[in-house]
Amino acid sequence: MKFFIDSAEIAEIKELSGYGLLDGVTTNPSLIAKSGRKFKEVIAEICAIVKGPVSAEVAATDYEGMVREGEILSKIAKNVCIKLPLTMDGLKACKYFSDKGIQTNVTLCFSAAQAILAAKAGATFVSPFIGRLDDIGQDGLSLIEEICDIYSNYPEFKTEVLVASIRNPVHITQAARIGADVATIPAKVLKQLVSHPLTDKGLETFVKDWASTGQKID
Repeated sequence: MKFFIDSAEIAEIKELSGYGLLDGVTTNPSLIAKSGRKFKEVIAEICAIVKGPVSAEVAATDYEGMVREGEILSKIAKNVCIKLPLTMDGLKACKYFSDKGIQTNVTLCFSAAQAILAAKAGATFVSPFIGRLDDIGQDGLSLIEEICDIYSNYPEFKTEVLVASIRNPVHITQAARIGADVATIPAKVLKQLVSHPLTDKGLETFVKDWASTGQKID
């Protein structure tokens, strides 16, 4: 499974990239607004840090506007992935960019039917939002399983399932068991993956026992 970080904060992207854990980055208008910085400058800086896809979302909601904005964003760096909403105009724009060999991420997916349309339009990634489904009493992970099952029936579908709106480590491990291609993860949740009380306890014991030997490694 590929790990993307869902962030527009340069400091945390640099930090996690330094561990070799990141395969890409996703951003959205809310994350850009939170950063308080100019959109294109943030995307350019992220693209210089991370070699993998960096999703940059269009603000327009009509086809012509999406194409115009997507063309501008695609010129920022070669690893920019144009993020488009799962609407009819968004799908049309997806087809336009896919035909030009530009990566696309079709976002705000909440059903398997929508995911089929994204694959038909040639999307590089489709982003089902599992946390938001959980919030309204639906099972977000069931949607991931359904999409993965459908895609596996059709080898011509090249779209990767990018699990979004992740809230906890269980979302990640379960999505990996199902076979999702990518998880886009908030930095806080990604760091939670390493935590286990038995790891902490074991390390504490090893450190104490080593100190008792009076030895040094040098």
